[in-house]
Amino acid sequence: MNNPFEIIEARLSNIETLLLDLKHPPKENITTEPQDEFLTIQEAAEFLSLAVPTIYSKVSKGELPFMKRSKRLYFSKSELSEYIKDGRGKTNAEIVSGVKTYLKTKRKGLNNGK
Repeated sequence: MNNPFEIIEARLSNIETLLLDLKHPPKENITTEPQDEFLTIQEAAEFLSLAVPTIYSKVSKGELPFMKRSKRLYFSKSELSEYIKDGRGKTNAEIVSGVKTYLKTKRKGLNNGK
């Protein structure tokens, strides 16, 4: 017959393992999809470091991506980040490279037209 103390010890070990799994679930089972965060106009103004009236102005000019729901404006944080990135200025090297590429294609077009 089995020793009752061994059975109790095995069961306690199983309980301890289960409790540790509950406390620290395996990372492979956790799936977190990045959720887009939506901002109010005040939060968007703070995020962009602009005044609220400036946000309204940019929205009316179609410069900022927004969503409107029952007279309220909402802004996607990821879309606002893209808006900021789109305003990035080119370096001198990027400008020179673009000009060289443009001139090469222009010359090819002129030579092919003859």
